[in-house]
Amino acid sequence: MTEKQIDKLIRFLPILAKVTGGYAAITDRNGKRIKTVNSSGSELTHLKDVVFDLAKEASESGEAVVGMSQLEYGAECWCLPMGEYVLCCSNTERAKRNHDLKEALIKSLPYISRVAGGEAVVFDSEGKRIASVDSKGNIDKKSLNIVSRAAKECMETQKPVIGKSASISGATAVRIPITKEFGFGFNNEDTVLKNQKLINEVKKYQYAKYNFSDIIGESPPMKRAKELAGIAARSNSSVLIFGETGTGKELFAHSIHNASERRSRPFVAINCAALPPSLIESHLFGYEGGAFTGAKREGSSGIFEQANTGTLFLDEISEMDVELQSKLLRVLQEKEVSRIGGSKSIPLDVRIIAATNKPLDIMVEKGQFRQDLFFRLNVIDIKLPPLRHIKEDIPLIIDDAITKMNRIFGKFVKGIEDSALEALLNYDWPGNVRELLNCIERAFNIIGKDEFIKEEHLSLKFNRSKIDTDAEEVEELSLDELITNYEKKVIERVLKDVKGVKNKAAKRLKISTTTLWRKIKELGIED
Repeated sequence: MTEKQIDKLIRFLPILAKVTGGYAAITDRNGKRIKTVNSSGSELTHLKDVVFDLAKEASESGEAVVGMSQLEYGAECWCLPMGEYVLCCSNTERAKRNHDLKEALIKSLPYISRVAGGEAVVFDSEGKRIASVDSKGNIDKKSLNIVSRAAKECMETQKPVIGKSASISGATAVRIPITKEFGFGFNNEDTVLKNQKLINEVKKYQYAKYNFSDIIGESPPMKRAKELAGIAARSNSSVLIFGETGTGKELFAHSIHNASERRSRPFVAINCAALPPSLIESHLFGYEGGAFTGAKREGSSGIFEQANTGTLFLDEISEMDVELQSKLLRVLQEKEVSRIGGSKSIPLDVRIIAATNKPLDIMVEKGQFRQDLFFRLNVIDIKLPPLRHIKEDIPLIIDDAITKMNRIFGKFVKGIEDSALEALLNYDWPGNVRELLNCIERAFNIIGKDEFIKEEHLSLKFNRSKIDTDAEEVEELSLDELITNYEKKVIERVLKDVKGVKNKAAKRLKISTTTLWRKIKELGIED
C-alpha cells in the first residue's frame, strides 16, 4: 500500500472504532501498533509501538483472524492483513461497558431484592446463575451455577420471561435479558410466604391447595365441568361431584372452595371409605370426654366444628353407612351438631361438597343410599368425564406434567415423541388422569439424559417394540421370563445413568436399596 493509502486508512480509523464500539488500530507486519484510536476518535498514545499478537498472527498467516482482545477481558477483535500493514478493530469499549453494567447490577441486587420482596439474581448467556441475593442482603451461594430453564429461554429469545418461581409455590418470577451475555431476574417469594403464613394462621384446618388453573383440559366435557364448578364456587349450595377413580374429584373440590367467598375459611376433607362407621361418626360429630371407651378425657371437636364457616369435603360419600347417613342428614337439615355423649347443640355454617365414583341415583333405587340425603347433596351436580372420553386433552395434560416434573426431577425434558404419544392416545386409561401422571412420572425416572420421552421410557403395556417380540422368542420364553428380561434392562439402564450409585438408582426406581441389591443378584446384573 502507498503512503497515501495508509494515511487515508488511518483517517478512517475513528469511523471503524465508533461502529464496532471499541478501538481501531493499524499495525506493521510485526504487529507493532502504528496508531490506535477509540470510538471518540482520540488517539491512544500509550499503545503506540505496543505489539498486538493477533495482528502479528494475521500478518504471518496472510488471512483475517478473529480472537479475544488483549486489553479488555471478554472483548473480541478482528485483524485483517493489508500488504505490509494490518487493520484491527475490537468491541473493547462495548465489552467494558457491559462488564461495568454487570458489576453495577450485581452490586444493586440487595436493593432490587428488598424492593421486589424476594430473591434477585444475575445469570449468564446460558441461564446459569452468577450472583444471587435474598431480600435480607444475604448471598445465596448454594444456588450459584444452577441453570434455570426460564432464564435460558430468556437469553435465547432475548425477551423477558414472566412465570412461576421455581423456588416458592405461588410466587412469580421475572427474567430480563440485559445484553446477549447476561440478564437478571427477581421474584416476590417473601411477599407470598408472608401471605401464606397469614392465610395458614387464619385457616388452621385449610388444606385446599388446588385452583382452577391446576385443572388441565380444553375438551367440551371438561369446559362444561369447569363452567359448572365456577357456578358452584359462586354459590353456597351443596355440590355433588361424580367421576371415576382418578378423574380429579378432589382437585375440583379444592378449586371450588378456593374460588369461593369461603376461601379464607377452613377446608376440611374426610374419606368416608377410609374409616369404619364408628370412627367416622366420632370424626364427623366429635365427642365429649368419657363418651366411649378410649375417648380423650377432654373430649374432641368433630370435623363439622373444624369446618364451621368453611367447606366440608366428603369424599367417597357412597361408602357411608346407611345409619350414619341419617345422622348426617339431620345435621344438614338443622344446621347444628351435637357431640357424641353431649347435649349442647353447636350452630353450623358449613358448605358441603361430596364426591363419589358410584351412581348414587341407582344406589337410591336399590335402597343402598338415602333418597332424602341424595336430594340434599345433589343441588349442583358435576360429572367429570373419564380420560378415554376426552383424549384430545391428553397432550395438554402431558405438557403440563412435563413442566412440573422438570422442576421436581431437575431435568430439561422438552416433550414427548410422536410414537410415544400415539401409544398413550391408543390406551383406554382405566385409572384416568392419575394413571397417566404415574406413567409420565415413571418415564422421568428412567429417561436419563434424553430430551424427549420415547416409547422405551413407557411401561411395558405401551412399549410396542417390546410387546411385539419376535414370534420365535415368544414361543421360547414364558410371560414371566419376558417381564424379567425387561425388568433387568430397566435396572441396567438406570444404573448406567447414575454411574452405578445404588442409592440413587433405588430412589429413581422407587424401591429400597435392599430390594435393588436383591434384584441385582437375582437378575445376574454385573455390578
